[in-house]
Amino acid sequence: MKKYILAIDQGTSSTKTIIFDEQGQAAAKGCVDLKTDYFDNGFVEQNPEAIYQNVLDSVSECLKDFTQKGLNISDIISCGISNQRETFILWDENGKALAPAVVWACKRSIAVCTDLIEKGQNDFIKLKTGLLLDPYFSGTKLLWLLENDSELKQKVTQGEVYFGTVDCWLLYKLTNGTQFKTDYTNASRTLLFNIHTLDWDAEILEKWGLSNLNLPQPCPSSQDFGTINWSEILKLENTLSIPMTSLIGDSHAATFGEGCFEKGTAKVTLGTGSSIMMNIGDKAVLSQAGMLTTICWSTEDRVDYALEGAIVSCGSTIEWLKNELQLFSAPAETAAMATAINDNAGVYLIPAFSGLGAPHWQMSRKASIEGMTFGTTKNHIVRAALESIPYQIKDVVQAMEKDMQAALKSISVNGGMTQNQFVIHFLADLLGIPLNKQKNPDVSALGAAYLSGLKSGVYESISQLTEINKKQTEQVLVNVNNDLSTKGYQGWKEKIARF
Repeated sequence: MKKYILAIDQGTSSTKTIIFDEQGQAAAKGCVDLKTDYFDNGFVEQNPEAIYQNVLDSVSECLKDFTQKGLNISDIISCGISNQRETFILWDENGKALAPAVVWACKRSIAVCTDLIEKGQNDFIKLKTGLLLDPYFSGTKLLWLLENDSELKQKVTQGEVYFGTVDCWLLYKLTNGTQFKTDYTNASRTLLFNIHTLDWDAEILEKWGLSNLNLPQPCPSSQDFGTINWSEILKLENTLSIPMTSLIGDSHAATFGEGCFEKGTAKVTLGTGSSIMMNIGDKAVLSQAGMLTTICWSTEDRVDYALEGAIVSCGSTIEWLKNELQLFSAPAETAAMATAINDNAGVYLIPAFSGLGAPHWQMSRKASIEGMTFGTTKNHIVRAALESIPYQIKDVVQAMEKDMQAALKSISVNGGMTQNQFVIHFLADLLGIPLNKQKNPDVSALGAAYLSGLKSGVYESISQLTEINKKQTEQVLVNVNNDLSTKGYQGWKEKIARF
């Protein structure tokens, strides 16, 4: 009998559901788009019930694909969830949402963060949570809600409000309110969780007036989170009642799916922005070089920590060149444009469209194109834009190595920009180590499946997962004769330092 795992990857714009087999191969897929409300004032929200229904629709589509291939749903052993991080939901004891889901990208709490920083709380928060006071994280947006809704604040004071990230909300709904739990990775992105004690921090909660907020039980990413009766929920003809055995934030799930199982291994997600996460082992190292410290992933007998650096503009820079400057009609053209010239001719694009993220945190900086002459062509500008992606990644990796006082062991890449051959070869040459690239593009779902399978017995060990990953990974090798990347990087550092 073959064994399968159902993995739900609940993202900001859609929910993907993938059923994986014992070899980490996708046997069936379903994907349903999710509506997000973007407002002029920088607010970003979703409908909590719509998120839940979106998951049900996606699971239904995936199961339909699975059965149409002649496969038997009774062979599905367990399920797991990876989810958009930092987005949170508030609800009452009946499971009714009390406010819209506030999405990770929402900027409503800028003034709250400024106020807390002025009160000297940034170091206090970093010491306990590994994070910085920033609107990106859940806690300050929660404070904004309570400042602007007196009725909701009263309910919190009276202990009537339940708080959870998307994983927690989905688990609560799928188990009819019997399971109120989250995992360490999602908890570690709220500004309310102590990454050293692995529990909610009573001092932060008291200081912020949240002591009576109902918070979920924090748990390892891989454990038994209760049984989901999919037959009843989805009105299936066949019986499908299986344990939920993993919950994990999507970027952490991708790190696990990429096989970052030991200290010094890292992954880079190259999407609209870029998330770089390095496994730093079983001890939390607080960064002195502009990184965040977070929980990487966990099982019932192991907790691994990570340093994380976020790059604001990656693929979005290329989209801007296409849409606003109309230098090309499709991003696929850019690799050929970049290689049509010998080098960048001293042209640099600093992609600070929304400031520069880690490790610089120059959030007031504006984007610029520097070093142009009358000899500059659109190919030079495109090449400068593409080069800015590896340069920013190198900045983050160097900062991580400085914090760890050790060199990077390996790095895996995923995301849409990995299709650009110029970018990934330039990155390999610049970092000086081969890049590991999974053949499976859905690494967040894969990570959730791996963690679920470890608990349910589909996979025996992390060592087995390492062997499975080797079979599904190709390498982008370093061209030792190419010194253009290192020469170009020196110019990049000079440009960054001028601000």
